[in-house]
Amino acid sequence: MLEISQPEVLTDAALSRVTDDALLQDAERTHAEAAVREDVAEALAHLVDPFDLVGDVPGVELAQASWSSERIEYDPDSVEWDLDEDDE
Repeated sequence: MLEISQPEVLTDAALSRVTDDALLQDAERTHAEAAVREDVAEALAHLVDPFDLVGDVPGVELAQASWSSERIEYDPDSVEWDLDEDDE
């Protein structure tokens, strides 16, 4: 779970990353900038590389990665958020 407390700061950082990416073609850059402005999850996806997250984990080879997100009301005191035997 991730809480984004300052979405505008995240978006600005992602836009900077997109602007500085020398490998992006103009059409790709325009699309990426629009996506980042529209969705905070897209902004996060431009800043966090899944390969970097697991690249050094022994026995793991990342073949494909994707992002998804949804807005939820998180209540840490709710029984719905308790760890069950599979999460421990």
